[in-house]
Amino acid sequence: MSSIASGHTKNPIKPDRPTIVDLGAIDLSATAATREQMLDYIPHRHEMALLDRVVWVNDGHTEAVASIGVRGDEFWVRGHFPQRAMMPGVLMVEAGAQLACWLFNVRQSTPTIAAFLRIENAVFRQSVTVGDTLYVLCKETKCSARRFASEIQGVVNNQIAFEASIVGMRIGDA
Repeated sequence: MSSIASGHTKNPIKPDRPTIVDLGAIDLSATAATREQMLDYIPHRHEMALLDRVVWVNDGHTEAVASIGVRGDEFWVRGHFPQRAMMPGVLMVEAGAQLACWLFNVRQSTPTIAAFLRIENAVFRQSVTVGDTLYVLCKETKCSARRFASEIQGVVNNQIAFEASIVGMRIGDA
């Protein structure tokens, strides 16, 4: 896993508000870690493993961008809501938490299970629905051997879909 080499083609996404990671400088078609590679570092499985891939990660593994392509066969589509499927906000935040967990664990000698202690200042600005690609952004703001704090955002259709601050803590081995 490494950051994208310089000289890449800039992407056309220009969000409506400032983002915690400059998406204009990232090749969103790149893959820094596949879904299978992510599973080595996060404990989430089956329908709760939300991220499709890590698109970009900085050299220090403190910032990353991941993506989720909403296909329509996700467990929540049928019931949230039948007339107009919208990704639940709690799952958007969970996707950001999974990326934060991945960032924390790729720097550890042994991956751990992290539980989230706090979600603050969550704001939902845009719906995410079938056919959308949600880009999940994460920027770690504090880290110790047991705890970490991150800012997370989601971008869909050139708009910030959600943002929040989260805190996680190591609770055991993966």
